[in-house]
Amino acid sequence: MDASPAEAGPVRFDTKITILLRDDLEPWQRLNVTAFLASGVAASDAEIIGEPYADGDGTAYLSMFRQPVLVFEGSKEDLTRSHQRALGRGLTIAVFTADLFATGHDEANRAAVRAVGRDDLDLVGIALHGPKNAVDKVIKGAHMHP
Repeated sequence: MDASPAEAGPVRFDTKITILLRDDLEPWQRLNVTAFLASGVAASDAEIIGEPYADGDGTAYLSMFRQPVLVFEGSKEDLTRSHQRALGRGLTIAVFTADLFATGHDEANRAAVRAVGRDDLDLVGIALHGPKNAVDKVIKGAHMHP
């Protein structure tokens, strides 16, 4: 008899999904930024999304990531450094800037980011999915969100 997934032991992933938040955000901002950034990662690669869920009664639920999402926090400088490291390693990232708190829809969000040069973005969060070692090096200096 095969072991259930819970009995099979921990699964090790070659990749990592990480969200890095600026440490001076209000609680509602942390949640909002995390949700938006996670959607960017989800949209980047269909392979990181698992199968749909269903409960014991057969009620269908949406699919989610196949692997954990780790949330970190750091200073404004940590975000700037991590952003530069990610781009330097050729990783594609999602960004959330302070300007996006004043917009109300996707087109305005994209316009707000497009209006600022890469080195002048007022980052409040970034998200990335990539090889574990590369992601670890990008976020070095940040710490797990409490």
